[in-house]
Amino acid sequence: MGTDDWGSYYDVAEQGAPRTTLLQALDLFDAEPPVERFAVDLGCGEGRDTAELLRRGWRVLAIDAEPDAITRLLSRPEAAGDQLVTMVSSFEGAVWPEAALVNASYALPFCPSDAFPEVWERIVASLPPGGRFCGQLFGDRDEWASDPTLTTLAREDVEQLLEPFEAERLDEIEEDGQTALGAPKHWHLFHVVARKT
Repeated sequence: MGTDDWGSYYDVAEQGAPRTTLLQALDLFDAEPPVERFAVDLGCGEGRDTAELLRRGWRVLAIDAEPDAITRLLSRPEAAGDQLVTMVSSFEGAVWPEAALVNASYALPFCPSDAFPEVWERIVASLPPGGRFCGQLFGDRDEWASDPTLTTLAREDVEQLLEPFEAERLDEIEEDGQTALGAPKHWHLFHVVARKT
């Protein structure tokens, strides 16, 4: 998406609820012994998930390649205080410390396919045992799968990625629908919540 497309997307997304994969991961943490509540929101967009993390008392490093996304996030009331650090960076250029949670809601498919393996390794390495990844991955039958700037994955590829994890949610969805901006689209995606073993 170009800068104008991202701006239009943020206008719509700002009204949206936190992603269900994030909510499930947070509920699972709440049911376990306390951990240091530090999360990385990778491809944070306009900040709907970051805001939920902050509301629940997590410290957050929010990362996005689009400066407008970070500006919009910082304008949210939840962003006040010292629990949030932001970074303008591509997936390939981003570095972050160990975190209990890496959230990537509808973000990782926009990582270029040649950079994806290294970014995924960074995600796995940053999570301690008991840490979680949550987010979405696009399947190989998604309408956008032919776009060489995106990463799409077959089911077996997703299962291989998750080998270091216990999959607490792995829902594969394939359906005709529409994008956030209302354009028709054939979706093939995976909703993931996974706990590192």
